[in-house]
Formats: sequence, C-alpha cells, structure tokens
Amino acid sequence: MSASYLEKLNREQRLAVEHGDGATEADDNRALLILAGAGTGKTNTLAHRVVHLVFNGADPRRILLMTFSRRAAAEMTRRVQRIANTASGAAGAASIAALTWAGTFHAIGARLLREYASQIGLDSNFTIHDREDSADLLNLVRHDLGHSEKRSRFPTKNTCLAIYSRAINSEQELEAVLAKFYPWCCTWEHELRALFAAYVEAKQRHHVLDYDDLLLYWAHMMAEPSIAADVSDRFDHVLVDEYQDTNRLQASVLLALKPTGKGLTVVGDDAQSIYSFRAATVRNILDFPAQFDPPAAIATLERNYRSNQPILAASNAVMRLAAEGFTKNLWSERASSERPLLVTVSDEAEQSRYVVERVLENREVGSALRDQVVLFRASHHSAALEVELTLRSIPFVKFGGLKFLDSAHVKDVLACLRWAENPRDRVAGFRVLQLLPGVGPARAGSVLEHVGASAPVSALVSLPPPSSACPEWLAFASVMRLLALRLSGWPAEIEAVRQWYEPHLERIYEDAVARRADLMQLEQIAASYPSRQRFLTELTIDPPAATSDEADTPLLDEDYLILSTIHSAKGQEWSSVFVLNVVDGCIPSDLAAGTTEEIEEERRLLYVAMTRAKNHFDLLVPQRFYVSSQRSHGDWHMYALRSRFLPDDILPFFECRSWPTAEPEAISPARGSKLAIDIGARLRARWR
Repeated sequence: MSASYLEKLNREQRLAVEHGDGATEADDNRALLILAGAGTGKTNTLAHRVVHLVFNGADPRRILLMTFSRRAAAEMTRRVQRIANTASGAAGAASIAALTWAGTFHAIGARLLREYASQIGLDSNFTIHDREDSADLLNLVRHDLGHSEKRSRFPTKNTCLAIYSRAINSEQELEAVLAKFYPWCCTWEHELRALFAAYVEAKQRHHVLDYDDLLLYWAHMMAEPSIAADVSDRFDHVLVDEYQDTNRLQASVLLALKPTGKGLTVVGDDAQSIYSFRAATVRNILDFPAQFDPPAAIATLERNYRSNQPILAASNAVMRLAAEGFTKNLWSERASSERPLLVTVSDEAEQSRYVVERVLENREVGSALRDQVVLFRASHHSAALEVELTLRSIPFVKFGGLKFLDSAHVKDVLACLRWAENPRDRVAGFRVLQLLPGVGPARAGSVLEHVGASAPVSALVSLPPPSSACPEWLAFASVMRLLALRLSGWPAEIEAVRQWYEPHLERIYEDAVARRADLMQLEQIAASYPSRQRFLTELTIDPPAATSDEADTPLLDEDYLILSTIHSAKGQEWSSVFVLNVVDGCIPSDLAAGTTEEIEEERRLLYVAMTRAKNHFDLLVPQRFYVSSQRSHGDWHMYALRSRFLPDDILPFFECRSWPTAEPEAISPARGSKLAIDIGARLRARWR
C-alpha cells in the first residue's frame, strides 16, 4: 500500500509514526516516547501511528488506545477512520472499524474487570459510584463509626474521600499523604485508617466500585502473573495519550501490560504536567525512557502549528529556566513583528478595564469575542473582571460547572437505574426512596432493611407502602419492578423512569423546565448504548456537561467572551489570550510554593497559558490588591511583585507597557517582597 497518507506529516512526526518499522531489530523491541510540545500536532501524529500500524499488518482488535476523556477517545477514533478512509477508501476504513479497544483508562479498566471478575472475586454486575455517591457511602460509614459525634472536628466526608483517593492514586502510605497534603488531619490517622478499611468493606458488601477502584483493582489484577500474561497477550500495541497526566497507579498498569516496552507508545509533554492535585506526577514521563532495557526511543515534536514565533520564543524562554525537563525548542513558520505584551497596571480594577478595552478593540478589527479568552490561576481572580463585563453589557461564559452526574435531577434518575441493576447498592436505593413525599432517611432505611440486600427490587410491589407515600407508592413500585425484570427493554427503561419522575421533578425543583431538558438529553444519550449496564458504566466514568448548568444565566447573545482557569483551558486555543494577576502569590500561587516540585508545576502552568495563544498574548501585572478586612480597621492593600517566572533577563521577549500611560508607582523589591510575605500569611490565616 502506498504511504501517501504520511506525506502531510513533517519529518519528526513521520519518524514517530514509523518507529519500529523494522529498520533495526533493536528499534522494533523498544518502547517509544513521543515528546509533543504544545500545538505540535500530537493527536494527528498518534492517529497516523495507529493507521500505520494497521496498514502494516497489526490487528486493530489487538490495539489498545487509551486517552483521558471519552471525547478525546471519540475524536481520536474519528481521526483514525478519516485518515484510513483518505488513504485507501472503504477498505481502509473497514479495517480500522475493528479498533474496539479505545477509551479512557477508567472505561478500559471497568471493561476488563467485568471480563475477569470471576477470577478476582468480583461480581460482574457491580455498579460504579461517582464521587458524590462515594462520599455519601463514606459518610454513612463515618457516621456508623461515631465520627460525626466527635467533640473535636473530624474531617468532612469530602476531605476523607480526597485523602483516600490521593493515597490510592499516588500509591503512598496514609501517613505520608497526611503529612504532605493534609497536615491538619494528622491527628486522625488511626481513625482514618479504620474508616477507610470499613469503607472498603462496605463497597464490597454492596457490590460497588468507585473511580479509584477501577484503576486499583486493575493494578492488583495485573500483579497476578497468570492474569497479567493473559491480559498482556490480548494486545500487541498499547498507545497512551497525555502521559504526563498519569498517576503512579496508571503507570504501574502500563508497565505490567508491556514490561519490556515492546509495542508501547506514550505521547505527552512534561512541560504541560499541571495536575498534581489529581495525583498525577511528572515523574512518570520524565522517568519513562529509563524504565526499559534498552531505554525507550524518544521522538521530539517541536514544530508548532498554533502560535506565531514571538509567542513561542517567550514561552521557550520561560521553560528554559525550569529545574528539570526534556529539552524542546518550539518554533513556527508564522512570523510576526508583535511581541507578547507584559502590561503593568495599578490595581485589579485597572486590570479589568484594560482587558475590556483590549477585548473590544480586537472585536472591532474582526476578532469575535469567542476567539478571545481571559485566563487566571484561581477562579476568584476573575471577580472584578466579571463585574466590569456585566457593567459594560459584554456577555461571557466561565469555564467549569456541574456535569450530568453532579446535577441532582440526573442523579435521581440514574439512581433508579443503578438500584435496579444492583439491588445491593444501598446508596442508590436510599436516594430513590427519599424522592417520595414524606419519606425521610429513617423511613428509607427501614424500607431497605425490609426489602433486604439479596431480594430483587421488584419485592417492593408486595411491601406495604409507608402511609406518607401511599398515593405515589404503586407507581413507584411498578416502575422499579419494570426495571428489575427488564420488561420494556433498553433504552425504553429510561423513558419509563423519566415519565414516573417528572411529577416529582416539578414538586422538588423550581426550574423544572430546564431540568427536564437535561433528562430528554439523557434519553438521547442512553439510546446510543447497547445496554443499561454499559450506559451506567460509561456515563459514570466520563459524564457529559449538563445543559441546565447555565439555566440561571442563559446566553442571549450569539457571541461571548470566555473566562477560564488555566487548568480548564489546557488543550484549547484562542486567537487572543489574556492572563490575569501574573504576580507572585497568584502565579505561582502562595498556596503552591512550598517545595521545588510545586514551584516547577506553577511554572508549567504559566507555560500552558502562554501556549494557548495563536496571535496575541497579554500578561497582566497589577501592582496592588485591595482586600476587605474582617476587622474594624477597614480595607487594606498589599503590594505585588511581577512573577518570579518572568525575571529581567527574559523581558526582551516581551513588549513591556504600563496602562494607563502614566508610569506606575515605583516599589522597591525589598519592601514589596516583605509586604507580600507578611500579608500573604494574613490571607492564609483567614481561612484556617
């Protein structure tokens, strides 16, 4: 077959795609690390590598492709099919259609756990708890152990779950996790250890797994030599996207899948590793080559297709000061005489006015509001700007918000399906029963005890109804019986639940119309899944966004400005990018500046922000922050210093301005530094 489909790739991309083509036996047996700098076409390169493997004889059914979101997996699959179709028409597309093992780490883990359930002591009909369900179950256990009655404040359910999740995903001992990330909880180590043990027992009794279990059980399964050999033999090639965002648990799974490295390809950029708060570690990608013998081959992609050269030059300069990392020098054929702007303003109010003026100027010369973004380190940094935008009648959307499974009404419907799927899932049953008027926690608990863990949900039909819920009980019991006996089939079951639930929706929520739209959308999503079990599994692992999240502030304008935290902006791009508060205490955050590792991640965060821009890039440096004091002596202000990531020797890569044109008040570094430290301590103390 002609390799014409490779002709559009640049030299470095093609070397990555063709790795292991038989040039040398040593290369054929080596793992591959594709270091893909921002905007260098990593998705296109990885998709071409999949196509190239298949066109050169690899069985697509024996290729495992893992991404970090369902959307990324779907996009990757579409890209692969498009390339194959272009290269060889219907025959090529048909060969790629058998690429059946593409998905997120958690989705692949759930699928394998169901297949090997009998060998690892799992019931194959287990259900999966999302974070809120997990926190609820943990809270029940917490209450049973008497921790809600402690005289001293015991950690909340969400804090307990965060500690548990961090320990699991980082593969660290509880003592180390508490000391580093939750020092205020160290005195509860013994109680937390007992709580987590009871939580694990509760999950096993209820036949449920949480998010972390999908990786944890998979990792433990791969620690069994016979099972590991069987799973590994299923896949000739394993390809992983965004490897810099993996945690230690995910890395251990990969090494168990391909211990020699043969057939393993990972793609990532150490300079964009910014998710340590999710237990991701940059060490996975930095240490990857040396974990194999011979070491993994490295293909570096440096040609950037997004940004102009001045933006890349400034971004490279910021990362050259990093303490550790792979050497990359991004470049572009897009020349420009405009350097990124480093703009000093007097305070946050002036910063907001500057951004609004620039946004409107850009709009007047043809740049839509949607092509512009304002980025910030923490969500509250945009408060002053949001007020200014509202006063100027400029519509905006702030990235973030609830997802389907965080929306109460969607969780209600899914709880019905979950309880029918797994009658031992008491968290789901507890939630469903309390949808009925007059049924509270105590009554719901007694109903669950009466039904029993082993009896089918359809037993509700023969149960005498609670007097407070008598009028609604028959309809409720009937729909649960329909679900338990699968009388109407899938996806008609979810329509039946929605129809039963709608009167309760109107009774419970004021914005029932917007929420009903979510449920209709949920039905459409359900229709694309072959079974209830598959639907519940995949929707829990990677839920889509809910339409009613913005019900209170509907978009009435076809164009709007985008506000976003830097973390939420990763993977996106805009024509113009503004970054707020590029000062010490914000970037880097004073809450993430305790260790060298934290400081280096903050540097990478700024780099991610800079490399979102295609044409224009503005960094804002306010000199003062006004803070309302809780004490009687009124408001006070603190002085700020330009971020330490922008030292004097890299300023030539920027055009430095003051706004308005008057020179800002000069602040001596020594005085500013001392004030920043002192006032930073007061701010932190406020929230303790």
